[in-house]
Amino acid sequence: MEILRSLKERCDPRLAALLVVDVQNDFVSPEGSAGKRGEDVSAALAMMPNLIGLIETARRVGLTIVYIRTTHSDWTDTPSWIYRSSQKSGLSTCREGTWGADFYQGIAPRANERVVIKHRYSAFINTDLNTVLKARGIQSVLVCGVATNVCVETTARDAYMFDFYVTMIEDCSAAYDARLHMATLENIRRHFG
Repeated sequence: MEILRSLKERCDPRLAALLVVDVQNDFVSPEGSAGKRGEDVSAALAMMPNLIGLIETARRVGLTIVYIRTTHSDWTDTPSWIYRSSQKSGLSTCREGTWGADFYQGIAPRANERVVIKHRYSAFINTDLNTVLKARGIQSVLVCGVATNVCVETTARDAYMFDFYVTMIEDCSAAYDARLHMATLENIRRHFG
């Protein structure tokens, strides 16, 4: 494993992967479950052109791209998972097979790009993400998506715990509260990436 001292080294397509976390209808669209329960999705909508541009650039330079997609169903709902405050009004977020679980418009993985399905906040928990990254020789992850302070942050933290270099992409990530977005970025800067 190399020591990657600079941002340029951490973005090297031979060693880096772009992780696009949960850019799905339920988290980005005003018609999705987050918007319907009163979350402000405007930051998620505003960052979409940046993210689409980043994906295009990543493809052009040959960066490994992994899309993370959340799904939930009766098969994965545990009592503690159901108990989360965001689900108090009913289990509606990213239900398996629904429009809400689909990627938001403009996010369309290609055949040579990996989609990892997760059922918890972290893309590393009970998935093959770590194996996929190690098999490709990835040492550094560039993390972005929605919501910065929940699934993006949890995935970034776990990436660091699995000994990946972590870079959070500020203008390609969004939270429903700007203060929480900024707090996550500061926490990543100080401790995880």
